[in-house]
Amino acid sequence: MSEKITFGTDGWRGVIADDFTFANVRRVAQGSAEYMKSQSQDPLAVVGYDCRFASEDFARTVADVFAASGVRTLIFDRPSPTQVASWTVIDRKATGAAVVTASHNPYLFNGIKYKTETGSSASTEVIAELEPRINAIEAVPVPDMSSSGDLVSVYDPRAPYYAQVGRMVDLNAIRSAGLRIVHETMYGSGFGYIKELLDGGRTSVVELHNERNAWFGGMNPEPIPPNIDAAIAHMRGGGQDLCICTDGDADRVGIIDETGRFINQLQVFALLMLYLFDVRQITGPVVKTVNMTSMAEKLGAEFGVPVYEVPVGFKNVAPKMMETNAVLGGEESGGFAIRGHIPERDGILVGLLFADMIVKLRQPLSQILAGLEKRVGPHAYARHDIHLNRETYEQDRVRILRTLESHEPSEIAGVKVERIRSDDGFKFYLADGSWVLLRTSGTEPLVRIYSEAADKVAVEARLGALEDIIGLRAHA
Repeated sequence: MSEKITFGTDGWRGVIADDFTFANVRRVAQGSAEYMKSQSQDPLAVVGYDCRFASEDFARTVADVFAASGVRTLIFDRPSPTQVASWTVIDRKATGAAVVTASHNPYLFNGIKYKTETGSSASTEVIAELEPRINAIEAVPVPDMSSSGDLVSVYDPRAPYYAQVGRMVDLNAIRSAGLRIVHETMYGSGFGYIKELLDGGRTSVVELHNERNAWFGGMNPEPIPPNIDAAIAHMRGGGQDLCICTDGDADRVGIIDETGRFINQLQVFALLMLYLFDVRQITGPVVKTVNMTSMAEKLGAEFGVPVYEVPVGFKNVAPKMMETNAVLGGEESGGFAIRGHIPERDGILVGLLFADMIVKLRQPLSQILAGLEKRVGPHAYARHDIHLNRETYEQDRVRILRTLESHEPSEIAGVKVERIRSDDGFKFYLADGSWVLLRTSGTEPLVRIYSEAADKVAVEARLGALEDIIGLRAHA
C-alpha cells in the first residue's frame, strides 16, 4: 500500500528519503499529468525547482513522467523562484506547473507545489481532484528519458519574467536613484534576480548567501529573525538603504530598514496598502489571512475599501483576490500578491516595490514606517512556534484542538473574548482590538500561536495565556 499524499496550504511536502522519495514524486507527477489532461486536449506543463538537495533531479523525474503521459513540458534551466514558474504558466498559456520546492521549510524537507492555469496555488477544489488521482496510483515505473523526445524542452524563464516585473514597478527610477540595496537570498533560488533587474544604473545590489547550500547554512530559509540575523547585522553596520530577504523559493519576503530594524510581515502588508493607495493611487479591496494584521481594517475604513479575511494559504487568498478584483493579498508568512501580476506571492516584486516606495516618497524606510504608526497607532506582533514529536503529533494536535473547542475561554490575559473564528485553528478577537490565534500545521509537527496587540508586553501575555490553556510552552 503506497503512502497517502496530502496537500497542505501550498502543495505536498515530505522529509527527503522518508516520504519524499522518487517513487512518491513519480506518483504526484502522474496524478498531476492526468489532471492536466482532463483540463486540456493538448496540455503544456511548466516544471521549476529550487536549490534544495537533488531538486533538479526530482524536477527532471517530474518532466519525464509528464512526457511519458504525453504532456509537453518546459523544464527550467536553473533553480528559479516559484513565482517565475507561475508567470511562465501565464506567459506561455500553459495548463499548469509543478515546482519542486519545500519553500521556507528546513533542509530535511522537499516538496511539490502545483500551480493552475491562472498561475495561482491549487485551490481546495483542484486539490480535491488532484489528491484522489495521486493516491489511486500505487506505483509509476521509472520513465525512459530517451523516449521524452521533443516533449521536454529546457527553458530559461528570466526574460519574460523580467519584462513583467518592469510593467509592475518603475525599474528605471530605482536604477537611477543611487540606492544601496542588500538582497539576502538565504541560499535560495532568488539569487541573481534583483541584481539583474536593477543592473546598469547608479543603484547597487549586494547579495548575501547567494551560493548553493542545500543545508541552508544550518538555518531555516524563512525570512524572519533569527534566520536573517546576519543580514540585520549587515544593515546595522550602516551605509545601506534597504535589505530584501527572500525565502528558499523566493516567493516570500522579509524587509529590513536602513537602521537594521526588521519590518515584520504585518507592517509590510500595511505599508504596501499605503503605498498602493497613496503613492500609486490604486484602490480596491484587499484580502488577508486570519493571521494578518488588524491595521488592514483601520486603513480599509480610512480609504473606504472592503477587507476580506480568509483561512491561511494562498489557495484561499488567490480565489478571493480574483473574485473581488483585490488590489492586494497577503499572509503573515511574508507572502504578498499585487493586482495586475499573478494571484500568487512574489518576494522579488514586493522587495522592488519597497525600493520604489523609498524613491517615490523620498524618505528612508524608518521614517515611512514611523508615518504608518502615527496613522494607525502602535501595533506589536509575535509568533511562537511549538515543535512537537513527529511520531505523536497527530494525537497531540487532536488533543489541542479539542481542548480549545470544549473549553472556549471567555477571556485571555484578562481581556474579554468578543468573538471566535474556528475554521482555520482558533482565533480569539479581544475587546481591546487585539487578537490571538492558534493553528496546527498540516505538513510539520508544529503548533503556531500568533498575537497582535498594542505593545510587546501585551502580545507576550496573550501568547503565554493561550499556551497555558493548551498546556504547552514554546522554547525560548
